[in-house]
Amino acid sequence: MIKGIVIIGAGTMGNGIAHTFAQSNFKVDLIDVSQVSLDKAMKTISNNLERMVTKEKISELEKINTLNNITTSTSIKNTSKNTDLVIEAATENLDLKLKIFKELDDYYTENTLLASNTSSISITQIASATNRPHKVIGMHFMNPVPLMKLVEVIKGYETNLATLNLITEIAKLINKEPVEVNDYPGFIANRILLPMINEAIESLHHGVSSVKNIDDIMKLGMGHPMGPLQLADFIGLDVCLSILNVMYKGFKSPKYVASPLLVNMVQAGKLGIKSKEGFYDYSNNKKAEVVSKQFQ
Repeated sequence: MIKGIVIIGAGTMGNGIAHTFAQSNFKVDLIDVSQVSLDKAMKTISNNLERMVTKEKISELEKINTLNNITTSTSIKNTSKNTDLVIEAATENLDLKLKIFKELDDYYTENTLLASNTSSISITQIASATNRPHKVIGMHFMNPVPLMKLVEVIKGYETNLATLNLITEIAKLINKEPVEVNDYPGFIANRILLPMINEAIESLHHGVSSVKNIDDIMKLGMGHPMGPLQLADFIGLDVCLSILNVMYKGFKSPKYVASPLLVNMVQAGKLGIKSKEGFYDYSNNKKAEVVSKQFQ
């Protein structure tokens, strides 16, 4: 069974994936070209574990063991070539992912499984950068990774059954619920979610209702834990735009055309929580309590 895991990318998703595997007693190498990003990731993981200790969900010893299970580095060359599984969680950019997967394919032995946490990009296309497409698969985790149960397991055109079965078992070992999906733009989660978010942004853009009212309607009427505009801020408006663009390019359907308001906000650097402003203002805290001045 797989013991060693390499995670590529120490951002929000990467550090969450590293945290989750390490807490399940896997040895994890967390890799990022930026030492600053690695330091920030470890601080985030430590803080998240401390909150779990405070809430008595884990013990202090479990926190220490989880942190000790993670090693950081700025190069894959500091990891074993015989690593069992590598999970890429870099920025949602096709050219970058193709470059990374070529490097992974060149460095790791032919037995290493290569997975991508991509939220919308074709696994088949990513696999084409390697000489092992049968060992390439999608593992789309949900944010925040330590808390969310779902992992979309995406089969590329050449992903074989052995790879699919092993990744499914690994997901269960870290207390996730793997759900199999075929390789089409946006898969299932984002193919359904992003048009809803985009429609909420369009409704705001056309003055149908306010930020708070749109979110309240979906929370109170549809039972959603957070409204679509708050969720867009949480995901990152740049990520939302990127996913919509991937789906529009893949399907050529107007229902995936991003709202002009979303495009303008991304161009203006209003990306949500990560930039401290999106549909809500996060200057003082990360809760969606104050609507951005632009929409008041």
